[in-house]
Amino acid sequence: MEGDCLSCMKYLMFVFNFFIFQLGGACLLGIGIWVMVDPTGFREIVAANPLLITGVYILLAMGGLLFLLGFLGCCGAIRENKCLLLFFFLFILIIFLAELSAAILAFIFRENLTREFFTKELTKHYQGNNDTDVFSATWNSVMITFGCCGVNGPEDFKLASIFRLLTLDSDEVPEACCRREPQTRDGVLLSREDCLLGRDLFLNKQGCYTVILNAFETYVYLAGALAIGVLAIELFAMIFAMCLFRGIQ
Repeated sequence: MEGDCLSCMKYLMFVFNFFIFQLGGACLLGIGIWVMVDPTGFREIVAANPLLITGVYILLAMGGLLFLLGFLGCCGAIRENKCLLLFFFLFILIIFLAELSAAILAFIFRENLTREFFTKELTKHYQGNNDTDVFSATWNSVMITFGCCGVNGPEDFKLASIFRLLTLDSDEVPEACCRREPQTRDGVLLSREDCLLGRDLFLNKQGCYTVILNAFETYVYLAGALAIGVLAIELFAMIFAMCLFRGIQ
């Protein structure tokens, strides 16, 4: 009876790992590779957007990690190898704890994601078109990508002390706030001079906080449900691995 139970657990572990981890990892890897090598021009669209290209690399890394985990789990289950099962369990445990820690830290530091916090940081540290400054370069990428200006709107830059000093008070807004056609880093500015003078028709009026919040609001509940599902899968994977580990002589 005990042998039948162990055999059942072994094949359940194999099927679980094959479909959840290996096939899931292979799909993510396939999508990531396709985006990077697609000859129809999709790669250029992604490459023009720093956020999308970062997402593709994350997709590739996640796909590779899932595939490796699936391989360890499948081999460990079928060969009844305690060493592979232990590695699989430890990998899952590390990922599980990292995700749990990230969730706790996000909850603790949630007040740092307020509109007031971002406004204070922008007005204090923003340096305009200085791409050697990581903070300013990041903000420029965000404003160009999302077609927005500042945290609340163009008025934020009236209080940006370093930006005002560097531009000698001649520019109302940075170039990253200017409207482009298309709205990408390589897009053509409608009118740089009119934009820098703060004329409404030539600059993006909406603040980035509202734009980004609206863009991701639809996916908040989906992301939450997905996170819970992933944690549940990892928990089941650890239970399967430990049960099989203890049952192997």
